[in-house]
Amino acid sequence: MAAIETKEKIDKKAVIVTIAVVLAMIVDGLDLQVLALAFPMFMKEMNMSPLMAGALGTYTLVGMGLGGICAGWASDRVGRVRVTWWSILLFSLCTGVIGFCQEYWQIAIMRFISGLGLGAVYIIGNLLVSEYVPTRIRNTVLSIVMAGWSFGYVVAALMSGIIMPTWGWRPMFVLAVVPGIICLIILYSLSDPPSWFASRAAARAAALQGAKKENEFAVIWRDKKVRITFILWTVASFGLQYGYYGANTWLPSYLVKDLGVNLKNMGWFLAATYSMGIISKPIVGWLGDKIGRRVMWVIVGLAVAIYIPFVMNYASKDNIAYLLLIFGGMYGALYAIFATYLSESFPTAVRGTAMATTYNIGRIGSMISPLLIGWAATSYSIGVGIATCGIAYLMCALLPGIFIKEKMYDPKAIAATEAK
Repeated sequence: MAAIETKEKIDKKAVIVTIAVVLAMIVDGLDLQVLALAFPMFMKEMNMSPLMAGALGTYTLVGMGLGGICAGWASDRVGRVRVTWWSILLFSLCTGVIGFCQEYWQIAIMRFISGLGLGAVYIIGNLLVSEYVPTRIRNTVLSIVMAGWSFGYVVAALMSGIIMPTWGWRPMFVLAVVPGIICLIILYSLSDPPSWFASRAAARAAALQGAKKENEFAVIWRDKKVRITFILWTVASFGLQYGYYGANTWLPSYLVKDLGVNLKNMGWFLAATYSMGIISKPIVGWLGDKIGRRVMWVIVGLAVAIYIPFVMNYASKDNIAYLLLIFGGMYGALYAIFATYLSESFPTAVRGTAMATTYNIGRIGSMISPLLIGWAATSYSIGVGIATCGIAYLMCALLPGIFIKEKMYDPKAIAATEAK
């Protein structure tokens, strides 16, 4: 990795980019959490089984996986900003339409289509910020971006406590569109980072000299170092998303059905839980800059792997509010490190393709977990299903921690670094 200027400061454009992507993450988190919060009312109003409700999350995640991979490849070809803008437009529109759906299949189709846009925003938005922000504060800034994701969850939880008991679930989806519109306005005038332009210029210069243009996927697979890193991150992403989305999708239903928490209190409990993520992510991100991405990744991952089965075994209606405060600060904290650690693992020319593909193949874990937990809810209890997420977090913590170095590439470097 190229030498880093330790006194390099974040510039005005980087600040604007960060604000725009924070808003995008708020929309992303709001959209996903509104779906989870609506599960109990969906099941009652449309006579859904737990398995059918879990399938709605799976349809979303299938769309996210397909859309994310295509968006990653497109971001290397046509630019990070353009891909992010159209992705936000797509999922914002589809989320609003759900508020007017009357049948299960209509909601399922809208969730799949909105997933195509959602899949791009997390990876490409964070990639965009990583290529504007200096290495010395990259993890701190990206953790603030991910705190925006948690903030979207908090907004959704607060909305559910106020809106759903009186007006039902439909207004939740309609109102979720508003922050997306604001984000689109900010992103409209932004340009792609200098490192992306430098990479494209290098590719054009090579083509003029007679070099054959290779597909980004072929470049990734040809380079042994990049290929091994790609495979390891794919498996780690599977574990992260199995654990995170499994717990997150079924937590509202766990509170209502297994512990007997009423609908209004559920919203407040979840708001407090996700608020802890807003606090913990910047702290974990700052520590990632100070003591290392790799060290913090292992510490946080192991802590979550231990805590999830503990909560599911010892939670009760009386103590769950306190246990959730700790849980909220822990279970999403790996995302405060993930985007930075991942973005610094691949060269600029294939960074979008590699990041998006590893993460979105890993979404198979997030597609499986809602269904498996739904099956466990039918045969045993929701708590039993959620407890399996601890195993996934353990795998996620150890693979990068043992095998993947940190800071292998600098996303902000102007000189394009090509995979050899």
